[in-house]
Amino acid sequence: MNELKIDLESINPVVLWGPNNEYFELIKRQFPKIKIVARGTEVKVLGDETELGLFKQRFDKIIDHIEKFHSFSSNELESLLGARITAPADRTEETPDKPTPAGGEPIVFGPNGIVVKARTPNQRRMVDSINRSDILFAIGPAGTGKTYTAVALAVRALKNKEIKRIILTRPAVEAGENLGFLPGDMKEKIDPYLRPLYDALDDMIPPEKLKVYLENRTIEIAPLAFMRGRTLDNCFVILDEAQNSTDMQLKMFLTRMGPSAKFIVTGDVTQVDLPKKQQSGLYTALRILADIKGIDIIYLSGEDVVRHKLVKRILEAYGDIQAS
Repeated sequence: MNELKIDLESINPVVLWGPNNEYFELIKRQFPKIKIVARGTEVKVLGDETELGLFKQRFDKIIDHIEKFHSFSSNELESLLGARITAPADRTEETPDKPTPAGGEPIVFGPNGIVVKARTPNQRRMVDSINRSDILFAIGPAGTGKTYTAVALAVRALKNKEIKRIILTRPAVEAGENLGFLPGDMKEKIDPYLRPLYDALDDMIPPEKLKVYLENRTIEIAPLAFMRGRTLDNCFVILDEAQNSTDMQLKMFLTRMGPSAKFIVTGDVTQVDLPKKQQSGLYTALRILADIKGIDIIYLSGEDVVRHKLVKRILEAYGDIQAS
């Protein structure tokens, strides 16, 4: 018996298999001579070589359709399979909701049906900007989705094989607290500072695949200090919390850029955790790099907050205090 494996990383399996796995059952009935097993983002098909070849040909058409239109119906499935499919009599035909609301097309599909997309106009600008510029600064307050969107763009580039690696970095600066001695090895000591980056990746890459990516360094997460002396090429690099970097640190980071790299720098100029006498390097960078071609700067605001509705009001309240 022959075996065929198909990777579904580029699409949302929930859209492919339909509500309550309806489309999965329809496809299985169309190919009764083969066994189809779907787990997460992988499909394993077992059967005769001729049947597998026919299945692969028609299944590729289905994948191409979903990649293009991000939606699917039983009528479209019927057409793509090239044969009439009769739905079970005890079920009514359903069309899944389109996963492309007003915020724009999906950036990446994560595990368990998660659809990551730009949800505000400025997040949409981030998506458009990175397509034309190699360095993007995304500046805004907490909750505006700047880091999440940046990580999604990096994951998309990796899945599309536009780059070979993702590098995520942050300055290891305590947020106004003295955390004291942290036990463990180097990774265990720095992981708490980098937890928000892991959280974003968890939404976009299946756990097993993410573990492999981290182990083979396809995805690297490290403190900013670890970037010194390196040339970062053929990769997508994100510097998060850049307001906590100094002038020299930010200059060092930006000059690591190789010929085939994309850089995104995110930061919140209202939450600088550096010692009081030390100026944030982000202020300087925004001032002196604004007019350089190939560098975009996008400012997000309270209108872009995608966390709880109270976050926007909290930001407004603190803004009133700072203005008074």
